[in-house]
Amino acid sequence: MKHKIIAIFLLFITLLNTYSMAIYTTIPVWSENTDTTEVNADTASDFLNIESESAILIEQSSGKILYEKNSHDKLRPASVTKIMSILLIMEALDRGDITLDTQVPCSEKASSMGGSQIWLDQTETLSVHEMLKAICVVSANDCTVAMAEYLAGSEELFVQKMNERAKELGMNDTTFKNCHGIDEDGHLTSSYDISLMSKELLQNHPSITNYTTIWMDNLRDGKSELVNTNKLIRTYDGATGLKTGSTSLALYNLSASATRGDLSLIAVVLRAPTPKIRFSEAKLLLDYGFNTYSYKKVATKDDILQSVNVNKGTVDSVNLVFENDSGVLIKKSDSSEITQEITLNENIEAPIAKGTSLGKVDYFLNNELISSVNLVADSDISKKSLLNLFDYISSKWLNLLR
Repeated sequence: MKHKIIAIFLLFITLLNTYSMAIYTTIPVWSENTDTTEVNADTASDFLNIESESAILIEQSSGKILYEKNSHDKLRPASVTKIMSILLIMEALDRGDITLDTQVPCSEKASSMGGSQIWLDQTETLSVHEMLKAICVVSANDCTVAMAEYLAGSEELFVQKMNERAKELGMNDTTFKNCHGIDEDGHLTSSYDISLMSKELLQNHPSITNYTTIWMDNLRDGKSELVNTNKLIRTYDGATGLKTGSTSLALYNLSASATRGDLSLIAVVLRAPTPKIRFSEAKLLLDYGFNTYSYKKVATKDDILQSVNVNKGTVDSVNLVFENDSGVLIKKSDSSEITQEITLNENIEAPIAKGTSLGKVDYFLNNELISSVNLVADSDISKKSLLNLFDYISSKWLNLLR
């Protein structure tokens, strides 16, 4: 009996103590006959022989540049401008400012836009769903202006929001003068900036591909036929969008996106001399990316990595899960090994809210940090009170006495 009392006393002391823990491990995560050496953009330019005045190729999730040519030259984007207009529409949908069923009227200004259009009439309204379809498939200027006016009160105020959003995205080469892309002095952007807003749209609003991948459709009960201005939607394996643009001054522009397996790419070409070259060079860039790189997922959101002890909690441990998906871009030539290092916070103790960051996993390639993911608690853990501490010790005591 004396030994049991001593054991209970020691258990009580242990429960009242706190401890800290930091774990550092280096674990091979993945290795195959691949090389992650970063491509040299100048070298890429030498063998791709891009004729377009400006071009860029990026990996969609990370934004890593795989190829670039004059990517910060300020040029006229034409209707590629509409990517920003579409982004603001999608963000308004997310906020609940509008729904896909919201009816949008047509103003005199919208109906008189000219250029690419579906000939909106001032007496009609279309739903946001129909407007998006017309903007994404046939680059309708009238629908773009109608949406801008509906969301901001006027096109001018909408363009102000476009420029504000551009600054937030780091689009420092960009000045928007209108929401549609018809040539206007000072309306300029770069292939780099277009890749940024394309990435933002596709990454955070993937449902937009429900519209950008439409090849043929119709509006007004079949009276208005729509055929996508982006020919890659029909001809390129894995194409997901995104937007064409052309005027006599801007020449031929395209932001082209595609996904194969876990790898998603965005290729932008500006001032291609002909429509054929616009599409062929976007295809060339995408082919280069898919043939040269692969994307390896190293973490999946909400997957359990391990459990850790919790001090002063109503339970003794909590599972750590990945806060986000994470992956790394790898080149398909030489062998390389990705390793991970797990670091846990010190003094993990209750209370802990679900989603609280309790550590992180860093991923390295050749000792260079290439990705980092937070580890978060997968459940709430309450702090022990005197009452539940007494109940806990009592249960342990009874177990010892049995």
